[in-house]
Amino acid sequence: MAIRQKTVEFNVKPGGVVHTFTEAVKEYECSFTYASQGGTNEQWLMSVGLSDDDKLFSCSVWRPQGKSYLFFTQFKAELKGTKIKFANAYSQTAGAGHSDVPLKPEEFTIGESTVTHTDGKFSAQLSKLTAIGQTRHDEL
Repeated sequence: MAIRQKTVEFNVKPGGVVHTFTEAVKEYECSFTYASQGGTNEQWLMSVGLSDDDKLFSCSVWRPQGKSYLFFTQFKAELKGTKIKFANAYSQTAGAGHSDVPLKPEEFTIGESTVTHTDGKFSAQLSKLTAIGQTRHDEL
Protein backbone atom coordinates (compact mmCIF):
# COMPACT_ATOMS: atom_id res chain seq x y z
CA MET A 1 0.00 0.00 0.00
CA ALA A 2 1.55 3.28 -1.11
CA ILE A 3 1.91 6.06 1.42
CA ARG A 4 -0.56 8.82 0.67
CA GLN A 5 0.33 11.32 3.34
CA LYS A 6 3.33 12.14 5.46
CA THR A 7 4.51 14.89 7.77
CA VAL A 8 8.18 15.53 8.36
CA GLU A 9 10.09 17.92 10.55
CA PHE A 10 12.79 20.19 9.17
CA ASN A 11 14.90 23.09 10.38
CA VAL A 12 14.38 26.56 8.95
CA LYS A 13 17.85 28.10 9.15
CA PRO A 14 18.43 31.85 9.16
CA GLY A 15 21.57 33.51 7.81
CA GLY A 16 20.35 34.82 4.48
CA VAL A 17 21.36 31.70 2.54
CA VAL A 18 18.84 30.07 0.21
CA HIS A 19 17.76 26.62 1.45
CA THR A 20 15.37 24.07 -0.07
CA PHE A 21 13.48 21.28 1.65
CA THR A 22 11.65 18.65 -0.43
CA GLU A 23 9.24 15.78 0.20
CA ALA A 24 7.32 13.61 -2.24
CA VAL A 25 4.42 11.18 -2.49
CA LYS A 26 4.72 8.87 -5.49
CA GLU A 27 5.86 11.04 -8.42
CA TYR A 28 4.57 14.30 -6.92
CA GLU A 29 7.04 16.51 -5.14
CA CYS A 30 6.75 19.59 -2.97
CA SER A 31 9.78 21.78 -2.46
CA PHE A 32 9.97 24.79 -0.14
CA THR A 33 12.77 27.21 -0.97
CA TYR A 34 13.49 30.19 1.27
CA ALA A 35 16.01 32.60 2.71
CA SER A 36 15.58 34.12 6.15
CA GLN A 37 17.33 36.37 8.65
CA GLY A 38 17.20 36.70 12.41
CA GLY A 39 17.34 34.47 15.46
CA THR A 40 18.13 30.80 15.57
CA ASN A 41 16.95 27.68 13.73
CA GLU A 42 13.23 26.99 13.99
CA GLN A 43 11.57 23.58 13.81
CA TRP A 44 9.00 23.54 11.03
CA LEU A 45 6.81 20.80 9.55
CA MET A 46 6.03 19.87 5.97
CA SER A 47 3.01 17.74 5.17
CA VAL A 48 2.39 16.27 1.73
CA GLY A 49 -0.65 14.26 0.69
CA LEU A 50 -2.24 12.66 -2.33
CA SER A 51 -5.98 12.09 -2.74
CA ASP A 52 -7.33 8.55 -3.17
CA ASP A 53 -7.94 9.08 -6.88
CA ASP A 54 -4.45 10.61 -7.38
CA LYS A 55 -6.04 13.81 -8.71
CA LEU A 56 -5.08 16.25 -5.94
CA PHE A 57 -1.69 16.75 -4.33
CA SER A 58 -1.43 18.99 -1.28
CA CYS A 59 1.52 20.52 0.48
CA SER A 60 1.72 22.57 3.67
CA VAL A 61 4.69 24.00 5.51
CA TRP A 62 4.25 25.63 8.89
CA ARG A 63 5.75 26.43 12.23
CA PRO A 64 3.82 24.40 14.87
CA GLN A 65 4.26 27.15 17.48
CA GLY A 66 2.07 29.40 15.39
CA LYS A 67 4.44 32.26 14.67
CA SER A 68 7.89 32.48 13.19
CA TYR A 69 10.29 35.08 14.53
CA LEU A 70 12.49 34.93 11.45
CA PHE A 71 12.39 37.51 8.68
CA PHE A 72 11.94 35.82 5.34
CA THR A 73 13.61 37.64 2.47
CA GLN A 74 12.10 35.20 -0.03
CA PHE A 75 10.06 32.02 -0.30
CA LYS A 76 8.82 29.68 -2.98
CA ALA A 77 6.78 26.50 -2.80
CA GLU A 78 6.73 24.32 -5.89
CA LEU A 79 4.35 21.41 -6.48
CA LYS A 80 6.04 19.48 -9.26
CA GLY A 81 3.74 17.63 -11.63
CA THR A 82 0.66 19.67 -10.71
CA LYS A 83 -1.29 22.78 -11.60
CA ILE A 84 -2.04 24.79 -8.46
CA LYS A 85 -5.76 25.22 -7.80
CA PHE A 86 -5.58 26.83 -4.37
CA ALA A 87 -2.89 28.41 -2.23
CA ASN A 88 -2.67 30.62 0.82
CA ALA A 89 0.09 31.98 3.02
CA TYR A 90 -0.07 33.23 6.59
CA SER A 91 2.07 35.52 8.71
CA GLN A 92 0.71 33.84 11.84
CA THR A 93 -1.24 30.64 12.42
CA ALA A 94 -3.84 29.65 14.95
CA GLY A 95 -2.57 28.52 18.32
CA ALA A 96 -1.88 29.97 21.75
CA GLY A 97 -5.01 32.09 21.57
CA HIS A 98 -4.17 33.56 18.16
CA SER A 99 -6.06 33.13 14.94
CA ASP A 100 -4.75 32.63 11.42
CA VAL A 101 -3.51 35.87 9.87
CA PRO A 102 -3.32 35.48 6.08
CA LEU A 103 -0.85 37.47 4.05
CA LYS A 104 -2.36 40.19 1.90
CA PRO A 105 -3.08 38.93 -1.64
CA GLU A 106 -0.43 41.25 -3.08
CA GLU A 107 2.29 39.77 -0.84
CA PHE A 108 2.49 36.52 -2.79
CA THR A 109 1.94 35.26 -6.31
CA ILE A 110 0.33 31.98 -7.38
CA GLY A 111 1.73 30.58 -10.60
CA GLU A 112 1.12 27.42 -12.60
CA SER A 113 2.96 25.17 -10.12
CA THR A 114 4.54 27.64 -7.68
CA VAL A 115 3.64 30.03 -4.88
CA THR A 116 6.23 32.78 -4.42
CA HIS A 117 6.72 35.98 -2.46
CA THR A 118 6.11 39.19 -4.40
CA ASP A 119 9.22 41.39 -4.51
CA GLY A 120 8.73 44.71 -2.78
CA LYS A 121 5.31 43.75 -1.36
CA PHE A 122 6.07 40.80 0.93
CA SER A 123 6.26 41.85 4.59
CA ALA A 124 8.91 39.19 5.48
CA GLN A 125 6.51 37.44 7.89
CA LEU A 126 5.69 33.82 7.12
CA SER A 127 4.43 31.10 9.45
CA LYS A 128 2.42 28.84 7.14
CA LEU A 129 2.02 28.11 3.47
CA THR A 130 -0.58 25.77 1.94
CA ALA A 131 -1.07 24.75 -1.66
CA ILE A 132 -3.26 22.21 -3.45
CA GLY A 133 -2.46 21.18 -6.98
CA GLN A 134 -4.39 19.20 -9.54
CA THR A 135 -2.28 16.40 -10.94
CA ARG A 136 -2.04 15.65 -14.65
CA HIS A 137 -3.52 12.26 -13.80
CA ASP A 138 -6.96 12.97 -15.26
CA GLU A 139 -5.51 14.18 -18.58
CA LEU A 140 -3.94 10.82 -19.45
